[in-house]
This record gives sequence, structure tokens and C-alpha cells, in this order.
Amino acid sequence: MNENPSDEPYKVAISQLEAVGLSAYAARTFVALATLGEGTAQDVSDISEVPRTRVYDAVNELEDRGLVDVHQSTPKRFWVISSETTGRIFEQEYSQRVSELVAALDSLEPVARSDEQRGVWTVTGRKTVATRVIDFIESADEEVVYMTVGDLLTGDTIDSLRAASERGVSIKLGTMEQTIQEDIREAIPEAEMFESLWVWSDTPAGRLLMVDNEKTLVSVLADGTGDNQLEREDETAIWGSGGTNSLVIVLKAMFTWQLNGNRT
Repeated sequence: MNENPSDEPYKVAISQLEAVGLSAYAARTFVALATLGEGTAQDVSDISEVPRTRVYDAVNELEDRGLVDVHQSTPKRFWVISSETTGRIFEQEYSQRVSELVAALDSLEPVARSDEQRGVWTVTGRKTVATRVIDFIESADEEVVYMTVGDLLTGDTIDSLRAASERGVSIKLGTMEQTIQEDIREAIPEAEMFESLWVWSDTPAGRLLMVDNEKTLVSVLADGTGDNQLEREDETAIWGSGGTNSLVIVLKAMFTWQLNGNRT
């Protein structure tokens, strides 16, 4: 589209439509029609980088996805659906794709996944580490012990801890800033807070997690461009599982000492 470089919504819309599977011409045609409301192939071509003869191919692609309606006039006119309906169509389509993907992957997994993992596994990236933490919490049957800095305790993590508590899992959390602790007590009334024996601000530590005494994760905040440690963007974690896993043994001993220290 011949948009001004400052017209960020046009660029974002085209980029995201291509990301969800539309061809470049189809994405540009859709955005052009969204701008026009409705129009002919020539109208679309006039405000986009799509040749008029290729607009028809793009419209066919959009029509197949249920994104455009065609008025059989001379010349043909095209009408684009609303942004809300567009979002709903893509959500349904990708929800189905994800369901099919999960089903296919489940069929590829070993018949019996071993709970005992040799050595430790590495996870890189704050979002990926957060996902692993939530996965581990969701797998808990008896107990979750978790220590972290406040900025890493996201709403999704709190939701997973609350869900675990509601199904009877014991939740033990290291103390954090007072305002965060108040939020936690409100969200997870049954959670037990324990005093940390370390000053986290003096270390690059990110998270320490133990689930059911047999699955553990520890992370550190990596170097970044922030002015202070909590502004660092990167995070790296290692995790292990199984009663004889070396990381599990070390963190189990550490948490036992930590919790006992709070009870004396």
C-alpha cells in the first residue's frame, strides 16, 4: 500500500495478516478494502501495491477464508468483514489448528514418559522460562515451593498457583515486597509465606522452584541493557526431575534447610 511511513496501523495489519497465512497480495488487498469499506479491483489497486489483475486472485483467497464478500456487478465490488469478525475467524481457525497439533504430538510421545531425567535441561528466554514454571506448577500433586523476585511473579503465574491451591496443593512462597505479598494473600489465601535467608537484590537469581520434591527449576537473570538488575531482559534456567536427579537433590536439601530455618 502506498501509505506514509508513519501509518503504522497499515504496516502492522499487513504484517500480522501475512503472519497468519495470507499472501502478501491478499493481505494488502484486505487492508485496502478495510480502508475503503468496499470497492472495485481498480479502487484497491489505486491505494495499494497490488496490480489490478492480481486483486481478483487476492479476493478469491480472501473469499475462501470468509473474509470478503463479492457483489456480482460490473465491475465487481468487494466488501470486507468487520475487524471483530476477522479476529473471530482467525481465532477459530488457529484454535482448531492448535488442537490438531496437540493431538498429533500426543500421539508421537512415548507410551510412558519417564519421571526420572538424567542431568539437567536448559531453558533460555524469560517467556519460555515462565512457561516452564507454569507447566511445572500445573503438574503439582502435593506441594509447590517457589521463590522469585517480584517482577517475575506475573498474573499467569499467580493464576496457576491459585489453581494448584484450589485442588489441594500446598503452596509455599518466599517473601517479597509488601504490596506483592498482599496481592498474593488475596489471590491465594492458603499460601504459606516464608522468610528468605538471602538478599535477592544482591544476586542475579531469578527463580527457585520445587514441585512435589521431585521436580526443580532454578534461573538467573542474564546481562541486559537495563539500569538495574530487575530491568534485565534475559533469563536462563536449568531444571531436572526425579528423586535421584542431582539438581533435585541439591535444591531439596536447600529448601528443607530454608523452610526449617523459618520454623525454628
